[in-house]
Amino acid sequence: MRQNVNINVSVPEEILLSLREDSDEFAANMKLMAAIKLYENQKLSVGQSAQLAEMPEEDFIKILGKNRLSIFGTIQDTRGDYKNA
Repeated sequence: MRQNVNINVSVPEEILLSLREDSDEFAANMKLMAAIKLYENQKLSVGQSAQLAEMPEEDFIKILGKNRLSIFGTIQDTRGDYKNA
């Protein structure tokens, strides 16, 4: 059985007011942004990133597309794969 770990982060109330978000919205957005960045930096897979963002992989892939990130790698990755084949 998979266990979750709770991590507490303190944020100045003025940040939430500036963003016009409550603490739940802010936490969800923070997890999504972290998931995107961790995927972009190749620290997590698409599946792991979607899990962190608490959404289906399909929805996370759509968000990656909106952020101009591909699940297929770069042209350089493809060329490297071709040379190594």
